[in-house]
Amino acid sequence: MHEGRTTWIIGASEGIGAALARDWARRGTRMILSARGSGRLNELATELGPDHVAISMDVGDRSSVDTAVAKIAGLGPLDRIVHLAALYDPGKIADLDPDTAAQIVTVNLMGCFHIAQTAPGLLRRGGQLAFCGSVAGYIGLPQGQIYSASKAGVINLVESLRAELAGQIDVRLISPGFVDTRLTQRNDFNMPAMVSPEIAAQRIIAGLDGRRFEVHFPRRLTLLLKLLQTLPYWATLPLTGRLTK
Repeated sequence: MHEGRTTWIIGASEGIGAALARDWARRGTRMILSARGSGRLNELATELGPDHVAISMDVGDRSSVDTAVAKIAGLGPLDRIVHLAALYDPGKIADLDPDTAAQIVTVNLMGCFHIAQTAPGLLRRGGQLAFCGSVAGYIGLPQGQIYSASKAGVINLVESLRAELAGQIDVRLISPGFVDTRLTQRNDFNMPAMVSPEIAAQRIIAGLDGRRFEVHFPRRLTLLLKLLQTLPYWATLPLTGRLTK
């Protein structure tokens, strides 16, 4: 189904990104892989085969993004771009290091902004541009901290971009629940309905091949959080307050 296509994954060195790259490559898609570090990225490109390309890039650094985009522009038009790169640091707001918080916003939110500005020109007309939000951005929860706030900003940004590029680019939003990755392994609380990166990749591929704007999973978690979104503050704040105790 994907034979002959070219897809650029940003945040491809491990976790969901690496699982997506392996799955798409098996389906015949040519992969362009990006992440900040080059070690695991190059290993993955070698694993996938000679047709696949690794290009290091730091999404929080606009000059790094511009350099990568210029390189990719020489590879021909892309069919799909999936932006997954993010930073995460769990903890209560009062305990956060301000410099770390600023870095999270720079990578998670400004990184999406940089890609939103520079990437559409790489796509063929009607190509797909997908950004990774999170169910953590649906509603403010204890220990959601600056990561959740940045993902709420990403969701809003992608909604705006969807409207601005309507009829030109197929803009999509990916909202995972808990996925067993290096980031979530830092959590010290129960994570309901957790899935593996491989299962997450399957859900994302099926969703992006479908027609809905948002790909969210697992639904037994995401639908509950979406319900909480619809409730007034007088109902949700007592519920979320109980989670701090």
